[in-house]
Amino acid sequence: MLIQFTVGNFLSFKNKVTFSMVATPAKKELWDTNTFQVNDKLRLLRSAAIYGANASGKSNLTKAMFFMRNFIQNSSKDLQSGEVIPVNAFRLSSDTENMPSFFEIVFMLEGACYRYGFAIDRQMVHKEWFHCIPEGKNKEFDLFVREKKEFTISPNFIEGKDLKDKTRDNALFLSVVAQFNGAISGKVLKWLTSFNVISGLTDAGIQDFSFSCLGDPVLQEKITELLNNADLGIDRVNQGFMPINFDRLPPDMPENVKKTLSEKGIQTVFTTHKKYNGDGDVIGAEQFNLYENESEGTKKMFALAGPIIDTLKYGRVLAVDEFDARFHPLLNRFLVKLFNSSETNKLNAQLIFISHNTQCLHKLFLRRDQIWFAEKDKFGATDLYSLAEYKIPVRKDASYDKDYIAGKYGAIPLIGDPAELFGEE
Repeated sequence: MLIQFTVGNFLSFKNKVTFSMVATPAKKELWDTNTFQVNDKLRLLRSAAIYGANASGKSNLTKAMFFMRNFIQNSSKDLQSGEVIPVNAFRLSSDTENMPSFFEIVFMLEGACYRYGFAIDRQMVHKEWFHCIPEGKNKEFDLFVREKKEFTISPNFIEGKDLKDKTRDNALFLSVVAQFNGAISGKVLKWLTSFNVISGLTDAGIQDFSFSCLGDPVLQEKITELLNNADLGIDRVNQGFMPINFDRLPPDMPENVKKTLSEKGIQTVFTTHKKYNGDGDVIGAEQFNLYENESEGTKKMFALAGPIIDTLKYGRVLAVDEFDARFHPLLNRFLVKLFNSSETNKLNAQLIFISHNTQCLHKLFLRRDQIWFAEKDKFGATDLYSLAEYKIPVRKDASYDKDYIAGKYGAIPLIGDPAELFGEE
């Protein structure tokens, strides 16, 4: 379960900003549906939305999450000694030119609360820290703290005892310990791997994941059910392979690859629709190729179906950029409601979505602490703030959508007058 994520000096984030999934105790709206109790001191949100103008930096939050996850997973094995760390610091200020980028994540795992982070530049890891509050305890203690080449390793992190000398300057200690099958680090790495950060513009990776889900009869049924509920006119969805003409393959393609493709075909997805006669009676079914015959919105719905069902089934965290692209506003609401419900979200999975769709900005749909805004200042730096912490208190009965479009909360584009572009000289 994600509690909070902090980033600084990365892409458009000059200063540290913190995104939180902690439910504000003083605000009781949608308490039983949109929030869940973790322990006697902590209640978290099931979903959160991030709004802002184009180029405001809201997508950079998911990019920061993606970078942190991937660097933890791969720094110990993908980078060789002396290789550059592919981190992109804030570039519009001389103040940050020689400063490291900052990443920290706080999360719950098996009843314990972990806080892990690091500060890096393109040459090295400057700092790294890993802390824990065990289940039933109130005090946080160190597992390890690193200052460049100096390590302080707690007796409670015995798995890291003899591995500091195996950690390169450009690799994370946590990543190294996990590579050596550390118990705690391995659990953390597994949790981070399940933290899915994707684009709603349907990249090939999530399409492949949804395709693979169709190989499991239970997941196939769930995907079919989800597409049915989205009112796409689809009765069934199946894995399939399209035949391919051997002679039409590129002449420079290896013969063994040509043979395999021509024998097996190219993987695809088939959708089944009802077929009717002139009287409106069902007389059969017609099979369509998803990628050739269905709309862009349907293709996206299928691509997101796998990650959404996987996240709900296992109680994971899913962050989606461009969530509303190609979707009707009511379909957006439907998908968010899957998470904001104890009936369909029994394991308290969490959804973070970036959107321009103001249909979700309603007091009967989202709490104030679920609504976040990204806004750039005149120096090109992104700030991040929630409606619950806005500088002017926002009433729970306010018209969030209308007030946002009117500019009351900031984070909207300041668009010029078209007449100045195309008016008469």
